[in-house]
Amino acid sequence: MAVGRTGRWWAVRPGEWGFAVAGLVPALLGGAYAWAALYVGVLLSLTVVGLPVVAAALTGARALGRPHRWLAGRLLGAQVPDPGPVVRAPGAVGALRAALTDVVAWRTLGYLLLRLPLGLLGAALVLLPIGCLWLLGFPLWLRLLEDGPHPAGAFDLLGPLLGLAVLAAVPPAVRLLAGAERRLARHLLGPARAQQRVRDLEAARHTLLSTGSDRLRRLERDLHDGTQARLVAVAITLSLADDVLADPHPDPARLRALVDRARHQTDDTIAELRVLTRGLRPTGLDGGLAEALPALAAGCAVPVTLRLDLPRRPDEAVEQTLWYCAAELLTNVTRHSAARSAELTLEPVAVGTAGAVDTAGGRRELIRLTVRDDGRGGAAPDPGAAADAAAGSGLAGLAERLAAVDGRLRVDSPPGGPTTVTAELPARL
Repeated sequence: MAVGRTGRWWAVRPGEWGFAVAGLVPALLGGAYAWAALYVGVLLSLTVVGLPVVAAALTGARALGRPHRWLAGRLLGAQVPDPGPVVRAPGAVGALRAALTDVVAWRTLGYLLLRLPLGLLGAALVLLPIGCLWLLGFPLWLRLLEDGPHPAGAFDLLGPLLGLAVLAAVPPAVRLLAGAERRLARHLLGPARAQQRVRDLEAARHTLLSTGSDRLRRLERDLHDGTQARLVAVAITLSLADDVLADPHPDPARLRALVDRARHQTDDTIAELRVLTRGLRPTGLDGGLAEALPALAAGCAVPVTLRLDLPRRPDEAVEQTLWYCAAELLTNVTRHSAARSAELTLEPVAVGTAGAVDTAGGRRELIRLTVRDDGRGGAAPDPGAAADAAAGSGLAGLAERLAAVDGRLRVDSPPGGPTTVTAELPARL
C-alpha cells in the first residue's frame, strides 16, 4: 500500500487549526508593525532621522520573527533555522549599516506584511462553519424567525446543499493555507541563502573531519584489540610448533594439533578483517543501488514498496550516502513508527528544476530519495543530538551526512502520521 503525502483531504491536523486561531493576533500585530514601519520610514526618508528610524524598525522586525518561527514550528511543524545574530562593524555607523543591509530583517518585514492577509483568511476559515450551520438549518430558521406561511421553495433545498458544500471545502482550504504558511515561514524567516550556504559548508567540513576521525579511531581500536591479538596468538602457536620441530624426536600428534590451532586462528582473523572492511563500504553496492536497495528493503520487517528510477549510477560517495540514508530511514520505520507499510522512492530531479542549482549558479541533476510510512509520526531531526550526528545515525546524523555531499534533508511527520522523509543530493560532486 502506497502511503500518501498528505492523507485524506478532510484530515486537518490539530496544529493547522490551532495556527489558524492562534496566529491571528500575531498576524495583526506584526502586520500593523510592518505597515507602520514602512509608513514612518517613507515619511522620514528625506530627513536626518530617517535612516536611524528605518534601522530601528528593521531591528524590531527581525526580533518579531522569533515568535513567528516558534509558532510555525510548534503548530505547523515548519522547522525554520535561527538566522543568528547580525554581524556588525564597530561603531554607530557600522551598526547602522549592518541594520540597513540586513537581508534577514527585510525578509522578515515582508513576511509580516504577507502574514496579515493570510492570518485574516485563516480566522475567516475557522468561523466559516458557523455560517454553514445557518445555511444547513435555513428552512427551520426562516420559519422560526418569521410569522406567516412559508411555502417550500428552491432555496429550502439549495441552502442546506450550499452549506454542506462550503463545510466540505473548509478542511482542504485550511490545509492549503497551512501549506502556504509553512512555505512562507521557511523562505522568509530563515537565514539568507549566503548565510545558509556558509553554515552548510561549515557543517559539512565538521562532519567530514569528525566522521573520518571517528572511523579511524574505531578501526584502530578494533585492529589493536581484536585483529592484532589474534595475529599474536597465531605467532605464538607457530612458535610452539617450531619448538616441536626442533626436538630430535617430534611428536606428530602435538605438531598436528598446533598446526590445526594456527589454521583456525588464521581463519578467525580473516573473518574479523572481513567484518572490519565491510563497515568501510557496503558490499551490496558492488552492483549499484538497483541491486542494493531491493536487498535492503527485503530485510525490513515492514513491507516496503520500491519505486526506483535511476537511469545511470551516481558518484561513489553519493551512492554510499544514499544507501546509508535508506538503511537508516528503514531502520527508523521498523523501530519507531509502528507502521504497517512503507514506500521507498529513488528518482532523479530533472536538470533545470527549481532547487537544482550549484554554487556557480548553473544547473545540475539532483537525486531524490523519499521514504514514506503510515506510522504514528512525530519524527523530527534533533539538533541537539550531537552523539547521533557524530556517529552518522538518526535524523540529525543523516542531515549532517547529507550536508557533507551538499545535500539536504526534509522531514514531514505530524503527530498521527504519515511520515515523509526526503533526501536530495547532487548526482555528481
